[in-house]
Amino acid sequence: PAVYQGTRIGQLGQSLKAATIGNLKNPRLDRSLQRRQIDFVQSLNRGLIEKRQSDEQLESVIESYELAFRMQSELPRVLSLSKETAATQKAYGIDGQGTDVFGRQCLLARRLAESGVRFIELSHANWDQHGGLQKRLTANCQAVDQPIAALLDDLKQRDMLDDTLVVWGGEFGRTPHVKKADGRDHNSTGFTFWMAGGGVKGGLVHGTTDDYGIEAVGGKVHFHDLHATMLHLLGLNHKKLTYRYAGRDFRLTDVFGNVVNEILA
Repeated sequence: PAVYQGTRIGQLGQSLKAATIGNLKNPRLDRSLQRRQIDFVQSLNRGLIEKRQSDEQLESVIESYELAFRMQSELPRVLSLSKETAATQKAYGIDGQGTDVFGRQCLLARRLAESGVRFIELSHANWDQHGGLQKRLTANCQAVDQPIAALLDDLKQRDMLDDTLVVWGGEFGRTPHVKKADGRDHNSTGFTFWMAGGGVKGGLVHGTTDDYGIEAVGGKVHFHDLHATMLHLLGLNHKKLTYRYAGRDFRLTDVFGNVVNEILA
């Protein structure tokens, strides 16, 4: 359903300083007139619902209009980092060489979480290093290490970490051996995710690979298992949570997936 779809902030390649949600402002109406307009439209929609007894589509329209209006008023405040202290911005690497872009994402993620946003996704590209590994991997690590550490520290200091599940990972790993072009190929048989807060044990390493780090050999976790565990930590039973598609119900973990109880606090 549309109510569960994400909203992108900014565009690929755009500076996060200027990033916002498209069509956030109404250039034709000020806030008070827009509120009156929405109230009028909502009254018409509610009148139709009363006549029809029930109408899920109209109820969804009413909900989406209200959510959109709230976002128009609240989001500019949340997106602005100007109210953050200089010490906080420095901790995240704001305006720092190499750390500014991801640092802004991490700090914005904390502000969104404080405002009640339930799911937040950050991205950092350019990890597909088939060549130039030493230079590019070093730059990537320098770009993300400080900001993500600052985010975890910040969440903990604000007593938010226990209620926030942080998951770091990608769709696959890299081979341990290096090619002639100083690069590594894709590797789907043994790679790492890490999780923090939200009901997981801290300082625990689960699973092992072979001596060369090519393939998982102990404590294997499939993506279905990862998803089942994440859903469990969010209070959802992955065997009962379904969505209807093409005339039948599907689970997010298909017919597979087991909660990895060993990592639960």
